[in-house]
This record gives sequence, C-alpha cells and structure tokens, in this order.
Amino acid sequence: MSDVRRVSKRTQKARETRRRILEAAGELFVRDGYGTTNLQDVADKAGVAVQTIYFVFGNKRSLLKELVDVTVAGDDEPVATMDRAWFREAMATASAADHLRAHVHGTRGVLGRVAPMTRVLDTAVAMDPEVAALWPQDSDPRYTVQRAAAESLMTKPGARAGVPVEQAADVLYSLLSPELYLQFVEHRGWSPGRWEDWTHQTLAAQLLEDAR
Repeated sequence: MSDVRRVSKRTQKARETRRRILEAAGELFVRDGYGTTNLQDVADKAGVAVQTIYFVFGNKRSLLKELVDVTVAGDDEPVATMDRAWFREAMATASAADHLRAHVHGTRGVLGRVAPMTRVLDTAVAMDPEVAALWPQDSDPRYTVQRAAAESLMTKPGARAGVPVEQAADVLYSLLSPELYLQFVEHRGWSPGRWEDWTHQTLAAQLLEDAR
C-alpha cells in the first residue's frame, strides 16, 4: 500500500472518529444537559477512549465550540455560512421575492439544527463564563449573515421602497432567530413548514412591495 493511501485511510478514520464524538456530544448535551454530561459519557456513547476526546478536542469547552460550529454549518467542512450553496443561490436570485423565499427556506434548515443547541450553549455560558470567550465578542456572526442578505435583497426588483438596509437587517435578524423558532416549533407545537410559511409572510409584509 502506498504512503498516500495509508495517509488517506488514516485521515478518513480520524474524521469518522471526530464525527462520532461530535454526534455523541450533541445527543447527550441536548438530552441530558451540558453540565450533567461528562467526557466519559461522550466517550462511551461514541465508542472511543476518553483520552481520544482529550487528544482530538483538548477539553469539554473546545468540544462544545466545535459542536456548535458544525451544527450551524450542517457538516464538518470548513465553509462559512455565506459561502454555503443555499445562501449563494438565494443571493443570486433576480427578484426580492425569490430571494426572500429562498433565504427563509435555507435559514429554516439551519435553525432546525441550531435551535436545540441554543439552550445548551446558554446553559454552558451560565455555568462557565469562559465558554462565551470561545467566540469573537466584537461581532455577531448571525447578524453579519442577515446584514449581507438584507444588502442584496433590498436592491432587487420588488423590494419595498423606503426601507433602510439597517431596518431590513434588523427584521431578518429578529424573526429568523433560534429563540423565536423554538417558541413556535417546540413550545407552541408548530411544524417547521408552518413556521416557514408564517415567517415568510411576515417578512414579506415588511420587505416586499407587493405584500404590503
């Protein structure tokens, strides 16, 4: 076997191990809570030695950081949200109406993954303030995404005249939040599809000319 093939197999095995650990951590953190779950629990669930987790992630905080980042992205590829296919396809639409529909639909997929992790992260920050320091404090990545969407959407045909980009970004940021998604889907029992339809209609009334 060539050195290249050996390296390739070793790399693939390492990624599979990393993925199993992240999947186990995600299930346990959501089900049992961040504070209650220890790394031995995660190791047992993933079928690895606890030393493997320390070797791959370093500590529990770093494991949580990686889990949140992968949950937002939907996979472990190092691709930012604004470089993801769903976001780029929405940005490439010709009209504001098509952009809004595609953006809400794409965001629904992200929120379906992220919303349960929001509670985990809130609890973790409350228990361990150093967790918050794992992410940059000078900017909000979610706002950055919604601001970019607003800047594009509000320049397209069909966008509501007179709505400043700042206002459009604030509306997108607020209505497409994990907290609001949880309120409707988990606490009030809405289906994700119902949430998507209502959110789209509500945003359209604010941002599209024909929907006023």
